[in-house]
Amino acid sequence: MVLVRLLVVVCIYINMSPLMAQQNKINEKPFVIPALQSWQGAYGNFELRTGAKIILQSTDKQLQTTANIFAADIQTISDKKIKLAVSTVKPQPGDIQLQLTNNDIAIGKEGYYITIGKSIIIKANTTQGIMWATRTLLQMLEQDGAHRYLPKGEIKDAPQYAVRSFVLDAGRKFFPLQFLKDYVKLMSYYKMNDFHIHLNDNGFKEFFGNNWDSTYSAFRLESSTYPELTAKDGSYTKKEFRALQEEAKLYGVNIIPEIDVPAHSLAFAKLFPEIGSKTYGKDHLDLDNPKTYEVIDNVFKEYLQGPDPVFIGDEVHIGTDEYAKKESEKFRKFTDHYIKFVESFGKKVRLWGALTHAAGTTPVKSEGITMNAWYNGYADPKEMMALGYDLISTPDGWLYIVPAADYYYDYLNLKKIYREWTPNMIGNQTFEPNNPKIKGGAFAVWNDHPGNGITAKDVHHRAFPAMQVLAHKMWAGADTTLDYTIFNKQANKIGEGPGLNVMGRYHIKDSLLFDYNFENIATQNKFKTFGKSKVNINKTLNLQGGNSFIKTPYKGIGYNYTVSFTIKADQNPADAVIFSSADAVVKLKQQQTGKLGFSREGYHYNFNYTVPENEWVTITITGNNKGTSLYVNGKLTDKLEGAFKTFPGTEKKNAIVQTLFFPLQYIGAKNQSFKGSIKNIKVFTKILTPEQINTLQ
Repeated sequence: MVLVRLLVVVCIYINMSPLMAQQNKINEKPFVIPALQSWQGAYGNFELRTGAKIILQSTDKQLQTTANIFAADIQTISDKKIKLAVSTVKPQPGDIQLQLTNNDIAIGKEGYYITIGKSIIIKANTTQGIMWATRTLLQMLEQDGAHRYLPKGEIKDAPQYAVRSFVLDAGRKFFPLQFLKDYVKLMSYYKMNDFHIHLNDNGFKEFFGNNWDSTYSAFRLESSTYPELTAKDGSYTKKEFRALQEEAKLYGVNIIPEIDVPAHSLAFAKLFPEIGSKTYGKDHLDLDNPKTYEVIDNVFKEYLQGPDPVFIGDEVHIGTDEYAKKESEKFRKFTDHYIKFVESFGKKVRLWGALTHAAGTTPVKSEGITMNAWYNGYADPKEMMALGYDLISTPDGWLYIVPAADYYYDYLNLKKIYREWTPNMIGNQTFEPNNPKIKGGAFAVWNDHPGNGITAKDVHHRAFPAMQVLAHKMWAGADTTLDYTIFNKQANKIGEGPGLNVMGRYHIKDSLLFDYNFENIATQNKFKTFGKSKVNINKTLNLQGGNSFIKTPYKGIGYNYTVSFTIKADQNPADAVIFSSADAVVKLKQQQTGKLGFSREGYHYNFNYTVPENEWVTITITGNNKGTSLYVNGKLTDKLEGAFKTFPGTEKKNAIVQTLFFPLQYIGAKNQSFKGSIKNIKVFTKILTPEQINTLQ
């Protein structure tokens, strides 16, 4: 009998989950980004179960919305295994309570408390604080293998800095509306509360034949006042932009729209040539011309006036940087005019720091104005503080990303930022950590070189890891308790937020994401054949062109990857598609070249290889953040990487980026599918060695 009891005890212990096995140990501080300000560990774990409720202690409509978002996000993270109802009934053990306290100065506007015990209790002064608390819990759930266990303990958390910002240059590169929506959710997941969207700009004329008229420029908003102002290659309607701002508010994120004048203003001068400066270049507005003020007044007015303005938030950015120094007094007058003009519509104003560079006697309003301090030669921080400006630390030498350029950063030096930078450091000046004039920090992506092949995926590849580090530094300041190596390793376990995978990453034990041989594929629920596609019993997929495709569970795969397939092509027209998604297409014949290639975001590239007709060949494509390589029957055939466009008469050259976020959503296409057979499709979440690739044929 004693032996039987001993065996029972041993069996019970063996079958306990790892979490349950730690019941007699005080829980360590959970890793989340940004780091928790305070954690008091307890014993054991809370289990989140379907049937539990999110209980509201208020009838606040915004709180109701926050609760609904939280419930949907839990369901997404748990792969639809956990469904929570939102209710106002009396809480029971296992429920999650959301409570607005309204008057706790210890946590301020954005702070929160979480108690994880028999139930979970969240308290905050605002719904934004509640939202941040839910993001903390979601990150903890994401890192739990079962997506249901949370360590018991108490959290007190609040940001050190009020503004935690990301600046995106959408003027020189268009980003689809969905990308902006995804970034709102991504930023919210990391408690970044300030999304600064730069809505107009232009390229450098040196890259466009030294001709301003052919130099790229764009203004990204629909305009009723000046319809021709709106960019033809990508823009946002007023309705879309309002909706984006409204959705961002629900996630605790403020959208800061920027119209940049009087430099970076070629889009306006192209429409009205008379307001372009004949002295300093057409991208500078003529500050002596009354028409300049008339046009720019009308532009701002369109988005600020009326009961339902397009810019719905409290703050608007008016640009104002890098204008010709000789015109300092006129520039100062212009700046002061637009500060007061925008304020007349009830908005607060932001601007770029330029008033050290543009020194003069013409007064410029400073009270209540927030300045992005980006380069101390343009705006000395101490001087700007003395004048009365609030500052957002945006130091170019630390935090400027310019993709595929030979200046600033292609990728930020995140190790150095993590170890050394805090928002109280602006250029070569360091202030006390709690200086009230420093409102926070911002990092930026500037797309200086239109037409260089950089895609939204490439920008994200640079911005996402920076977001993780800077979210921590802007919330937690100098807290680097964890070494960067440990932080980075843990950060890789946290994604972009519920339902987001803009990076196209898949965490699997084996690097083989899938292996399609099409055997019995038609009976598998996760694959569907469409149109003229047909699966043969010999494990091949036959596509008949036109509307002929199979839909897979994956939209695409990001860097680094290997995709291999064996194909026999019939006779096909130009632009016949092998793989497709909303992001890109891989073509059997790229346009009129007749060669294998790919297209994404209006860029078209081809390998120096033509797929033969009526012959089986094994194609392997590898891709990283630098370029794309092609192997045929196991041998390297072409490599699209390191290309440059040169400009005669100048020393300028522009990198041409030939990356591919590989499309996997459809094998074939909804239209223009290739005609032929394909089999043995393998996708790996790493770049295989040439020796490994050789074994795939």
